[in-house]
Amino acid sequence: MSSWVQIPKNSDFTLYNLPFGIFKSKRLSPRAGIAIGDKIVDLSVLHDEGFFSDITLLPEGIFLGDSLNSFIGLGKQVTRKIRERVQDLLKEDQEKLREHQSRGKAMVNRKEAQMLLPVKIGDYTDFYSSIEHATNVGTMFRDPDNALLPNWRHLPVGYHGRASSIIPSGIPIHRPKGQFKDPDMEKPEFGPSRRLDFELELAFVTGKSTKMGDSISTEDAEDYIFGFVLFNDWSARDIQAWEYVPLGPFLAKNFASSISPWIVTLEALEHFRVENPKQEPEVLPYLKCKKDHGFDINLEVYIQPADKKATKVCTSNFKHMYWNIAQQLAHQTSNGCNINIGDLYASGTISGKSPDSYGSMLELSWKGTKPVVLEEGGERKFIEDGDTVIMTGFCEKEGIRVGFGEVSSQVLPAK
Repeated sequence: MSSWVQIPKNSDFTLYNLPFGIFKSKRLSPRAGIAIGDKIVDLSVLHDEGFFSDITLLPEGIFLGDSLNSFIGLGKQVTRKIRERVQDLLKEDQEKLREHQSRGKAMVNRKEAQMLLPVKIGDYTDFYSSIEHATNVGTMFRDPDNALLPNWRHLPVGYHGRASSIIPSGIPIHRPKGQFKDPDMEKPEFGPSRRLDFELELAFVTGKSTKMGDSISTEDAEDYIFGFVLFNDWSARDIQAWEYVPLGPFLAKNFASSISPWIVTLEALEHFRVENPKQEPEVLPYLKCKKDHGFDINLEVYIQPADKKATKVCTSNFKHMYWNIAQQLAHQTSNGCNINIGDLYASGTISGKSPDSYGSMLELSWKGTKPVVLEEGGERKFIEDGDTVIMTGFCEKEGIRVGFGEVSSQVLPAK
């Protein structure tokens, strides 16, 4: 497919993608849009001008507001029709929008827009689903011969995180403060984290709600998943090491998490579906899958010191994940836990088998013993003040490209 909209080469936002987001500008209040090339399609204008008049169950003003929750809640039957209608309107041989008087109002330059959080996030779960990452961490901190805990291959391990501190790309964070105690310290101290880290993750957004007591099967799970965003789960490793026993992550994780602003739908990723990794031992019946739920998504991480060139430090892929999205959602709801529209479920750090595919500085520098060399001089064991961490993700196959844009955030000194 080709479009009458000029799309730069290697753009993430092709006619095959068309992700949803929330934007505003100096003249426009927050509203829903679809990304295409360097433009944003203002869905509220298309709605007002009658381009969606034959799509039922589309309330007036549905695209105006600071979240996609109400729109997503209309169901995939509606959201899929909107995406497909915009796709048709943008095709090269279609003149309806190209020649329409509202075209100037309907197309906004992305560089002139401010992207907001795409959804109001009520709840957030972070999983621990990369076997390579879990093995690396277990090797570093426990027994290399028994790196995985006994339950790891039997269920998708996860914890409930803090939704209030999830922020959109471009918002800087302050270095967190907390308690830490190194093995050679007589007693704990309090102060700015000395081992600030990123975690390369993807997260899916739920598009349907359930009632308490209901469970979702792996077979039905994707009906409840609207799409994906890039996710940087910022982590303070020294604080984490001291606090995580006995109840797991707390202050080391809840100070900030950054997400990309565009939600890439499952429909856009269908062309890139791949086989699930083999799971041994055999999982329990409620976690078995009748279809593949893996996706071939290339992921990269860059560190950019202040006023210097960015260095690529990681190249990974979402297809490495041991536990897939259907299993994660099935396990999350297996006890009757209810979910809501706009909930966020992060994958956990995505690491591959090679050292350059490790999705955190903890692994890349191997607990600080192997510093990562930067292109313009210097090195990093962990993230320093002034550094900007940039994550990108894209799929490419048979001339089709679908990407996520980026999630980036600069680290400021502790307050």
